[in-house]
Amino acid sequence: MTDVLKCPKCSMEHVYFDGTSYVCPDCFYEWSGEETVGNSIVKDSNGAELQDGDAVTVIKDLKVKGSSMVIKRGTKVKSIRLTDNPEEVDCKIDGSNIVLKTCFLKK
Repeated sequence: MTDVLKCPKCSMEHVYFDGTSYVCPDCFYEWSGEETVGNSIVKDSNGAELQDGDAVTVIKDLKVKGSSMVIKRGTKVKSIRLTDNPEEVDCKIDGSNIVLKTCFLKK
């Protein structure tokens, strides 16, 4: 059974690929294929589902690449933002925007 590709804007099924992006002839919306893959579930190290705005705790001391900063185990991170990659979340720690792997976080 094949999945029918639908337009993310109008939900019509008459979508075609023009070589660089998908096009809906009904509403003229164009998008890359990444939006159709979405809806993946993001989970923390314990298997709990993460969502935008959740508060999480770091479970291991992490060295930040390109910096002398170390994120200590037990650091609480508020208001995470999910990224396109289900294995990473974007957050702000000590005023710096940092991307963390979900395998080092718990809800």
